[in-house]
Amino acid sequence: MSNKVNDEQQYELLTQTPIPKLVLKLGIPTTISMLVTTIYNMADTYFVSKIGTSASGAVGIVFGLMAIIQAVGFLFGHGSGSIISRKLGARDTEVATKVASTGFFVCILCGIFISVSGLVFITPLMRLFGSTDTILPYAEEYARYIFLACPFMCASFVLNNILRYEGKAAFAMIGLVTGGLLNIFGDWFLLEKVKMGIGGAGIATGVSQFISFCILLSMFLRGKTISKINIKKVSFKKEYLLNIIMTGFPSLVRQGLASVSTMVLNGYAGNYGDAAIAAMTIVNRICFLIFAVGLGIGQGFQPVSAFNYGAKKYKRVKNAYFFTLFAGEVMLGIMAVVGMMISGSLIQIFRDDPEVIEVGTVALRAQLIALFFQPLCVCSNMLFQSIGKNASATFLATLRSGLAFIPAIIIMTRLWGLSGVEYAQTVADIITFMFSLPFTVVFFKKLPKTDSEDIP
Repeated sequence: MSNKVNDEQQYELLTQTPIPKLVLKLGIPTTISMLVTTIYNMADTYFVSKIGTSASGAVGIVFGLMAIIQAVGFLFGHGSGSIISRKLGARDTEVATKVASTGFFVCILCGIFISVSGLVFITPLMRLFGSTDTILPYAEEYARYIFLACPFMCASFVLNNILRYEGKAAFAMIGLVTGGLLNIFGDWFLLEKVKMGIGGAGIATGVSQFISFCILLSMFLRGKTISKINIKKVSFKKEYLLNIIMTGFPSLVRQGLASVSTMVLNGYAGNYGDAAIAAMTIVNRICFLIFAVGLGIGQGFQPVSAFNYGAKKYKRVKNAYFFTLFAGEVMLGIMAVVGMMISGSLIQIFRDDPEVIEVGTVALRAQLIALFFQPLCVCSNMLFQSIGKNASATFLATLRSGLAFIPAIIIMTRLWGLSGVEYAQTVADIITFMFSLPFTVVFFKKLPKTDSEDIP
């Protein structure tokens, strides 16, 4: 009886709470999680940078590996979460549990495969990700521990996204923030006190990710969720596994291309030395910290759009989209302006190297300008994926780090050298905006103007 009451309360929360209050209620815990996650990534960069410029570059190399792990986790996490939210909106808890269980256990198997393959082929993989001869030893040592933790990292993304899509963002925050804070402490202790070098950063990340996984899993085992994790509920029927993969495919494309673009970026930046790779690594970390605010609010929007679309409450879907877009523009705009004013100082915090500061300052200011174009792109992509418009979501997901970025950096670097590396992401963001806008306009023109209960 209590489960039925909780299910009904969750349904009322997501379909009746005023949109601004609901998006913020779900978005603020996610934003905190994103910020802490980004800060602990920056903590790796900060502590490792004290070892040297080549070690700093290794963090950027392994960032490409982390993007692949995230891609797999988001494939099953967003795929499962989106379907679960829509099924719960339609009050179908049995299918939600089958989807949650299938996504979770299949993702663990994929994580094990990546872990074993990565450890066997670690040297050629680090070369593929852009390691120079001087960066390679650091990258291998760091990546080894990331590969060991890979199954838990992948599965954590699934658990986190299911919790978010159920409207339990606060529970997801507990797991992610705890892991993030432990990682920061581990970086400080192992690098500053124990003097373990870059391997200490890898150990800190691996251990903290395992602890975060345990906390997130405990939410399901203790009955805090509507959908359940049960190996007996795993189904390889196409309506479950294939649907999860197709729904999560935009996330796989987006994150996978982020990894590819990191390799391409490192490859082109490497032509200008380790300092250029280190500078671009630092810039990407700073920008993602700022971007995490907008992304966190956007992830609060995802369960609102998916759940209400499943419940046929189309007015709430539209209202949630435009509120999230407005909030993202305001917050990212303010931080972009502040960031442009102190760009050089921000780079210097991570690496007090004149060459790194010079390259990083130019690139950072360029990417901060691009932040004004990103909220619409992110909101539109999240909207289409949340409601099952997989083709549109996949195409838009390919733009920022793929179809727009890769040609931009190739062409611009040939024309303008290092300046092409510094400005390529900004050009890619503007192109992505130009494609996302018409997709969004057409969607809202076709969206039903009345909800199901409004039809006599």
